[in-house]
Amino acid sequence: MLKIDSHTHIIPEKLPNWTEKFGYGDFIYLQHHRTGFAKMMRGNQFFREINENAWNATLRIEEYSLFQTQVQVVCTIPVMFAYWAKPADCLAISQYLNDHIALLINQYPKNYLGLATIPMQDTELAIQELERCKKIGIHGIQIGSNINDLNLNEARFFPVFEACERLDMAVLIHPWNMMGEKNMQRYWLPWLVGMPAETARALSCMIFGGIFERLPALRVNFAHAGGSFLSTIGRIQHGFECRPDLVAIDNPVAPKNYLGKFWVDSITHDPLMLEYTLKLQGSKRITLGTDYPFPLGDLKVGSFIEEMDLDTSTKEDIFHNAALEWLNIKKERFE
Repeated sequence: MLKIDSHTHIIPEKLPNWTEKFGYGDFIYLQHHRTGFAKMMRGNQFFREINENAWNATLRIEEYSLFQTQVQVVCTIPVMFAYWAKPADCLAISQYLNDHIALLINQYPKNYLGLATIPMQDTELAIQELERCKKIGIHGIQIGSNINDLNLNEARFFPVFEACERLDMAVLIHPWNMMGEKNMQRYWLPWLVGMPAETARALSCMIFGGIFERLPALRVNFAHAGGSFLSTIGRIQHGFECRPDLVAIDNPVAPKNYLGKFWVDSITHDPLMLEYTLKLQGSKRITLGTDYPFPLGDLKVGSFIEEMDLDTSTKEDIFHNAALEWLNIKKERFE
C-alpha cells in the first residue's frame, strides 16, 4: 500500500552565516562537530543536535523504507521561519531553503514532495515567493501557528491564503513561537503542552475569523492531529453558543460545521485518540504524519495504525488518499 508521510522536516547540510551576512540577529547555523551529527546554533546559543537524517536525502529514503513508506512531504524546520527578521532578509533565507527543497523533489520525484516557507511578515513578499515556488514545482507552504504573535485571521494574512487558493497550493500549519513559552520551560512543557495549544489557537482563529467561509477551496492541514482543538471542540462549540457576543463576532457559522473541511495529520501517539479523530474528521481528512526525523514524532511511521482494527479503505485514506487530495496530486505519479 502506498504510504505518503505528509509531515517531515529537512534542512540543507550547509547554511550561510546569515548573522554575519545581515549584520544582526540570532539566525540558525550548523556546527558539524562530529560525523553524522550537527549542532543547530541560534546565535551563540545551542538549540538542538540533529542527526544526518535531517539533511541526507538517500539516508532518509533508506530509513523510512523500513516502514514500507515510499514518499515524504518535506518542509523546513520551524525555527528557520525567521518571521522576526527584516522582510528582505527573511525572503533571502526562504529562497535558499525553498531552492534546496525544489532540487530535492526534482532529483527524487517518486520519494519527495515539498512545502515552501515564505516571509509571512510581509504580505507582498510572501505572495511573490509563493508564486515563484509554484513555478519551481513545490506543492504548498508550511507556516507557523502565529506570525510574531499575530493570529492567522489578521487581515494582513488573508491575501496570502487567497493566493494559496488561487494558485492551488496546499497549506500546513505548524505550531511555533508557543504562547507562554518563556514561563514554562521546565518539563519540556512548550513542546508537550504549548504546541497542541498553539495549533488549536491557529485552527480556532481561522474558523472564527471566517477564512474557511471566505475561501472554501483552501486546503489546510494542521500538524499533530490538530493539536488540542479536536479534544476541546465541545468546549469551543459551547463557548460559541453561550457567548456569541464574544465568539461569533466575525463568523456566524458554528465551529462544528467545519469538522471534516480541513485536514489533520495522524500524529496522536495513541490509537484511542486516532479513533476519536476518525469519528470527528473521517478518514479522508487524516493524513499520515510523523514529524520525522525528530524524536517527539511518530518515527515508526504509522506502525500503530497498522496494528489497529481498521478496514482497508480507512487505512488507504490515511496512508495516501487524504494526502493526495490535500496536495491535489494523482496517485499515478508514484506508480
